[in-house]
Amino acid sequence: MPDIDVLVAGDTLVDFLPSHEGPPDNDTSYVPRLGGSAANVAIVLDRLDVPPLFWTRFATDAFGSFLQGHFLESNIPSEYLITDDEARTTLGVVSHDVSGERSFEFYRARGADTRLEPGTVTDATLDIVSWVHTTGVTMNVEPSRTATLELQERASDKCIVSMDPNWRPDLWESREDFAAVLRGALSNVDFLVASEEDLAAAGFTAEDPSTLAETVAANGPDTVVITLGNAGALCYGTSASPIPGLARHRGYEVDVVDTTGAGDAFFAGMIASITNGVEDPERALKLANAVGAIATTQPGAVTALSSLDDVRQFHDNVPWA
Repeated sequence: MPDIDVLVAGDTLVDFLPSHEGPPDNDTSYVPRLGGSAANVAIVLDRLDVPPLFWTRFATDAFGSFLQGHFLESNIPSEYLITDDEARTTLGVVSHDVSGERSFEFYRARGADTRLEPGTVTDATLDIVSWVHTTGVTMNVEPSRTATLELQERASDKCIVSMDPNWRPDLWESREDFAAVLRGALSNVDFLVASEEDLAAAGFTAEDPSTLAETVAANGPDTVVITLGNAGALCYGTSASPIPGLARHRGYEVDVVDTTGAGDAFFAGMIASITNGVEDPERALKLANAVGAIATTQPGAVTALSSLDDVRQFHDNVPWA
């Protein structure tokens, strides 16, 4: 197994995927799939042969056992896969429109993903990894909010800290709360991947993506990547970034079935690329867009990507293969 160089921290939940697009009706059936922004990143990294440490919590209910099974089948170490017998598994019910775009309804009372505890990740762990990835999904409720912010602060002196804001209106008390927490975290974040919608909710707007990325970078991160849906992604890196400069890649054309988890897969592709020595931002974007595109071709966030062989259909030169 490759050396562990990445720690992912955050949510694991069950996504219920519908049998057809549109609102539920008497003919709708649902299939449970592994979900959660952080869990998706962790599993995709593992399938890219870059298995991370993963700090998350599982309930002991049937859904928690279902989720744990995915990690037992992976190369992800069990050190920070924590069982919580007082929690329930968070459930996300997905709806699709005809283009594959999705919306969510969350059922999260006493959810295990809301119960991360500060100080769980040791300083010894932070000394051996070069990258810590976090998600805004665990920053909207206590104690996971404090736990995530505390991890970002401690890790910021030791390694690259990344964050996906993951704006989900139903999970936050208000847009203002989201903006305050996100902006407060940016001083400890080195690498941000966000959509224009995420950034607008946090109060960042600009006439074009490149200006928007530079504006956000002025608030802390050395690297800002803006995902642009079917228009690809743009990356801006300061001189302190591992991928300095400005680059854009327009993505790959695929038959989109389900966009659930595509952004998470993209982020995993970026992390895998950079932790394996990719320094050119355009090359990093190409690899990340390939991973994200594959994720949209089957229902569920991590269903379509089974190994690096899937990435090679879009990108022959995978530097860590």
